[in-house]
Amino acid sequence: MDVMESKKDPCSVSTSHIRLSKMAFVSESVPVALLLWTITILSLRTNCRAEQEEDEGLALCVTSRRQVQNFSGQNRTQVPHDLKSDTQYLDISHNPIGKLKAAPFQRLSQLCFLKVSHCGLRLIYPGLFVHTPKLKFLNISHNLLDYIPDLSLPLLKILDLAGNQYDSYQLPATFETMANLAVLSLGSKNALQVDFNDFDSLSESSLQHLRLGGGVRWQRYDRGTVAKLKSLQKITLKVPFCENFDLFQNLLEDVNETQTTDLELAKVFPDRCNVTGDPFRNLRSMPRVTNLTIINTWINSSFMVTFLKNVFLSNVTMLTFLNLTYSEDTPDGFRFPSLNHTMVMRSITFDQVQHYQYQYPIIDISVDIFLKMTFLKFSGTGMNILPCHVMSSLPSLETLDLSNNLLSDTGFWWVMCPSTGVFPKLRRLSLRKNRFVDLSFISKKTHQMKKLESLDLSFNLIRLSVQCFWPVHITELSLSNNNLGNRVFPFLSQSFQRIDLSKTGITALTQEDLLQFPVLTHLFLSFNSIKVLPTNLSPTLLSLYIDQNAVTAVSQETLAGLPRLRTLKAGENPFACSCNTYWFLTALNKSLLPDWPLDYTCSTPLAVAGLPMSEYKTSKISCEAWLQAAIALSVTVVVAVALCSVFYACDGVWYTKMLWVWLRVKRRGRKQANLLRNATFRYHSFISYSHSDSPWVHAMLVPSLEGAGVSLCIHERDFMPGQWIVDNIIHCVEASYKTLFVLSNHFVQSEWCTYELFFAQHRAIHAQQDSLVFILLEPIPTNSLPKKFLKLRTLMMQQTYLEWPKDERKQQVFWASLRSMLQVADHRVLKDVALALVESA
Repeated sequence: MDVMESKKDPCSVSTSHIRLSKMAFVSESVPVALLLWTITILSLRTNCRAEQEEDEGLALCVTSRRQVQNFSGQNRTQVPHDLKSDTQYLDISHNPIGKLKAAPFQRLSQLCFLKVSHCGLRLIYPGLFVHTPKLKFLNISHNLLDYIPDLSLPLLKILDLAGNQYDSYQLPATFETMANLAVLSLGSKNALQVDFNDFDSLSESSLQHLRLGGGVRWQRYDRGTVAKLKSLQKITLKVPFCENFDLFQNLLEDVNETQTTDLELAKVFPDRCNVTGDPFRNLRSMPRVTNLTIINTWINSSFMVTFLKNVFLSNVTMLTFLNLTYSEDTPDGFRFPSLNHTMVMRSITFDQVQHYQYQYPIIDISVDIFLKMTFLKFSGTGMNILPCHVMSSLPSLETLDLSNNLLSDTGFWWVMCPSTGVFPKLRRLSLRKNRFVDLSFISKKTHQMKKLESLDLSFNLIRLSVQCFWPVHITELSLSNNNLGNRVFPFLSQSFQRIDLSKTGITALTQEDLLQFPVLTHLFLSFNSIKVLPTNLSPTLLSLYIDQNAVTAVSQETLAGLPRLRTLKAGENPFACSCNTYWFLTALNKSLLPDWPLDYTCSTPLAVAGLPMSEYKTSKISCEAWLQAAIALSVTVVVAVALCSVFYACDGVWYTKMLWVWLRVKRRGRKQANLLRNATFRYHSFISYSHSDSPWVHAMLVPSLEGAGVSLCIHERDFMPGQWIVDNIIHCVEASYKTLFVLSNHFVQSEWCTYELFFAQHRAIHAQQDSLVFILLEPIPTNSLPKKFLKLRTLMMQQTYLEWPKDERKQQVFWASLRSMLQVADHRVLKDVALALVESA
């Protein structure tokens, strides 16, 4: 057999090609001898879980990407002094800092996450953490600290001090103030013993998870030390106990006095450890421990029998092996005897197992032991063929995880195995990270699994060829991380309720694509290139994941078509911060968004690029057209009313009338210029007025007009003596360019004014249409006009008239308008007449 081993990045998995040459079945009552496969896997990096905690700290602390400062691996020798005062997350790990001074932290009162690991840190200046009262996550692991620093951080929840050089686990008294501390990691290669009073300062704390040990053997452990941590629910021991199992048993007895349900043992046995006795016998008397995990440990076949016997006789329901190195030290391999005991084991996980010998491991164990097991995981084992009637015959198995192997279509459904009666109760099957190809072939084979509901085919080589025929009992399918494209939807089943198509190369999504899924409730489309979400996607959807796409806006119409939606993950998209996203920012219930506000930033316009959407401010007025129109109309009305009020208060109506008179006079003067070009007149105007109004005429009207060079005809001065009055009126009207009427209540009572109006009107009809000018000296009620002046009423409606104002300012406008009306014909008045008028004046 060829075996290939490879070392990759932490938390990744290496695989090897394997060959399964034979299968043996050994019967005892119903015992079965199983031939398992040879596998090689890289070791699990110990800080994978620490990275998970950092993600947990990120979610715990950060509300905006702008408040994250990451200077990791930048070869800095000190913490930057110009950090923003609102910084919540600071990572300065992997820098040669050496000393952590207080000055850079004086302004960081909002700091919640601080990571200073792998920095060669030797000294932390006193008083540093006084400036960071809101710190909840602190990682100063893997440095050169030769002491555990004094810390007084009441809000601190996660503290990692592992990988330093202190020689004692004695915690300072200041740890008593950390009432919220939930996770504590302690570990040093120099600390070789645990003393009785080391953890006294945390005896009243709410510590839930303790990681303890630096990967070296302890020389002493004082019984009762860990037992003081009553609230402890999980303990991780990174301590090899080979040849010193009395110490290990004392520790287990202490753990049994806490609330611990989860026990993790990392490197509990070093390589080639010669195990004697029964170090795990105490597991049988630990009723609370239900979850046991063995990490990065060497176990040989003889000790595996002893170990599993204790596990099967305990209350452990979940057993996990991570990065296990298995060695067969007996010629018959692993042979497990029958047990007259009802086993409570429900879950077994083998994740990354390395077989030490270059030969097939042989395991002989009765299947009856696993009759009640519901969960089985063989991940990262290099398996390329599924042995017949091994896993598939487990009667209670509901979940099978065979991820990260070398299985293919024909390797899992091996032609040498019968196709009926397999996996009688299997509901969930994970085949992710394998080599499956033909989706149509897989869909047909799943008909053999009568109870199967969920199938995971992510991270494979799936291709779409011919039509698929899925059984109706499968309701969940994951095809993520397969290059499928937009044509994937017709190959799916209308019975699917949950579909994962993340990172499958989808560029467009239409309503027609989802119409064929009437019961779809969860749709995952993350890491694609979808730009637009159509309306009316699916009224049954409860969850929709569209993060990491090319979506610029989630419209209100799209969400209106998802009335049952409870979860929408849409972060890490190039959102355009404009009116299209106004409703998204203001009206959408943010409880629908599990990644809000951290993963939502503006991409356009350029002025706000990189700005967190939670900080983008816009107004409803700038985005609602109807509101803009309503406000514009309201403002226009208010302004108009205000202008009208000012206009009325300042007599704007009167000034407007005067302007209108002036304009009409100018226009009519130009219009009549050609008609009267050859006509000559003696006077500019004949004035018709009542004798009762003569004081105003002689005191105001005549001086103002004649002083401006206007020649006037006044009956008291210019009528020819001895002539009949009517002849004088006719002569003066015809000798004047215009006839000016001074209207008042006295005017309408004068008989001679009636004649003057009659002759002037007759002349206007036959000779000069614009010859009448009216001055309204005082208001004349319409009902006060005699019947003989009904024509005057009509003329005043047709002719422009001037009103005499009482205000002196307005009088200036009045005289200017009147002179303008009368001086249009200056050039038509004979020069000799003009000279005579001047002489007489």
